[in-house]
Amino acid sequence: MTAPDPASFRVLNPDGAAPVVLICDHASRAVPGGMDNLGLPEAELQRHIGWDPGTAAITERLSALLDAPAVLAGWSRLLIDCNRQPDDAALICATSDGTPVPGNQAIDAAERQRRLDHYFWPYHQAVDAVQAAVQARHPVTALLSVHSFTPSLRVRPSVRPWHIGVVWDRDDRLAAPLLRALRDEGDLVVGDNEPYSGRTESGFSILHHGQDRSLHHVMIEIRQDTVGSDAEIAAWAERLDRCFRRMLDTAGIGLRGACAA
Repeated sequence: MTAPDPASFRVLNPDGAAPVVLICDHASRAVPGGMDNLGLPEAELQRHIGWDPGTAAITERLSALLDAPAVLAGWSRLLIDCNRQPDDAALICATSDGTPVPGNQAIDAAERQRRLDHYFWPYHQAVDAVQAAVQARHPVTALLSVHSFTPSLRVRPSVRPWHIGVVWDRDDRLAAPLLRALRDEGDLVVGDNEPYSGRTESGFSILHHGQDRSLHHVMIEIRQDTVGSDAEIAAWAERLDRCFRRMLDTAGIGLRGACAA
């Protein structure tokens, strides 16, 4: 008997006391059974094209440290990218960072819609539900999105110098204080809309769940060669806990009832 497929999302700490929702769009490299890993060897799914390494573990730790609910996507970004607009050509990539994806070649409209219905929208509906529950408990809430980025792309091999990037578009209520907090750490190269920019609107989650609803929101990108061990993941979680608390205090969103580690 084969094991059942995982769900399209995981919700952690749904009753957390913090006025914060953590989301992790690229938490998993899983592909549904019967899809033959989209024709790829496991080594390719373990690369950054399959998921954002380190982000699930960091989000899990932050959920506990901040006492905040978290929603984590359950499928590989190669199956469908939960941080892309539903009509984006990159929603289901035929090629990613130079790697052809056999299972995504010649996807027709019916298969695209099936993946949206079964894997994309359930995750975003879960984010909506968790946000609604948190907003019912708190007058002001924040959406914090956790991503990671590869130090160098195969198709553009120049080194990306940032340890962490802060991604935002028109609303800097969280981005500005977070940039200050991270830079004040003193040992980080911090990117402002680097290596990706929220102003291109190529992403989806912080715009759909945050900006479009006038809610406090920000997205971070952590360089993947700094999250390769449990010790590095723990260090990032502790640092982000510290910087997020400062950011939220500056924005007037206190964590009353959530204790610092």
